[in-house]
Amino acid sequence: MDSPKDVYSHGHHESVLRSHRWRTVTNSARYLSRSLATGMSVLDVGCGPGNLTAGIAELVHPGSVIGIDIASDVIEMAKVEFASSCIRFEVADIYSLNYPDGEFDVVHAHQVLQHLGKPIAALHEMKRVVKTGGFVAVRDSDYGEMTWSPDDAMLDRWLDLYQQIARRNGAEPNAGRHLGNWARSVGFDEVHVSISEWNFVSEDDRNWWGNLWADRVIQSQFAIQGIEYGLTTSAELDEISLAFRKWVESPNGYFVVKHGEVLARK
Repeated sequence: MDSPKDVYSHGHHESVLRSHRWRTVTNSARYLSRSLATGMSVLDVGCGPGNLTAGIAELVHPGSVIGIDIASDVIEMAKVEFASSCIRFEVADIYSLNYPDGEFDVVHAHQVLQHLGKPIAALHEMKRVVKTGGFVAVRDSDYGEMTWSPDDAMLDRWLDLYQQIARRNGAEPNAGRHLGNWARSVGFDEVHVSISEWNFVSEDDRNWWGNLWADRVIQSQFAIQGIEYGLTTSAELDEISLAFRKWVESPNGYFVVKHGEVLARK
């Protein structure tokens, strides 16, 4: 059976990779770090340019880590940036992993399930390649729970448009709230659910987050798909971009991104 043809709502424009490269175990996988140990074998699914993969590798050294992604261009970036004897990067399909049953101590996916048309099928495959007693770790944001201040009608429009584009792509932008139920439906022996946040409050954090999205809404696949699907226009996207830059300048501004997290033991 052919794998589903998922469409990545963000794409791999520099403004997207900028956010991927910012991710560390501390800001994006603290819930997982407490369960990692030296010598473990880890599969990092949807690894992108490999920054989070490399952080995990440091915690399990001298264990082995394989980072996989469906996008060959970002895999090549990861190979160049994180050449290491204990990290390997490969192009692979989450729905059809080319690894034996029970191969890994941990299978990890960060911000991946929200972009898939069949997240439960992906979890089944991730479960297949994890050892008995090992676990699958997944973390996804919940766009419907994002909050910010001050209020801005164009930022409201951004969120509405993002939801429309993601659902047009067959994905679930509010995946964070569903992770526990999805994992339980796959039949894991134990499912532990937690919630965490990214908070952008300081001037530096506002600058980074707001300008990143100001670029993404006019330059990434978000813009291309939104226009192609007839959901927005270039003029509206310019307004949304300006709204993000305006938010950056708000001295009391904040932005909260909530995430659901699951550690599911096989």
